[in-house]
Amino acid sequence: MSKSDKLLLVFANAVKAGGGIHSAAELAFMLGEPYTPAFTKFLADRVKKGQLRRVAKGLYESVLTPPEPETAIYKIIKKLRSDELSYISLESQLSHTGEISQVMMDRVTVVTKGRSGTFATPYGVIEFTHTKRPVEQLVANLYFDPDIKMYRANTEQALTDLKYCQRNLHMLEHE
Repeated sequence: MSKSDKLLLVFANAVKAGGGIHSAAELAFMLGEPYTPAFTKFLADRVKKGQLRRVAKGLYESVLTPPEPETAIYKIIKKLRSDELSYISLESQLSHTGEISQVMMDRVTVVTKGRSGTFATPYGVIEFTHTKRPVEQLVANLYFDPDIKMYRANTEQALTDLKYCQRNLHMLEHE
């Protein structure tokens, strides 16, 4: 079996297990290959040939067996900030709970203990906003959403985050 075929098999098995978004280092590990510039070039060649799609810097999905579109962006979020507490908040969460009437279609707003940053992906824009507040102040106001396998802020925390980040408060339905 060729290395390309093994790569596609790895992705197909990952999607069956609920995954489907992988870093270059993870792919090298799963294939039993060293993570080298040559392996990175191999992945770039697979992208050029249309077998893989780069969804964010260093993150890939199979074109033949992509992850579920409804949850793919959340998988990317978790991969981009895997070492830090990150949770859905701000406008995305307030839209989810109905506190604002605007529906966030192409953007997910995330509060993180990691670095701020914005990432354009095929599934929408991910906007990370850093918080300096200690984790102990945050965890009581977070809940785990099993549908996206991520934490979300409760409404009170999302409003606090919106004010803390000095975001637009004019869109709130109930003030």
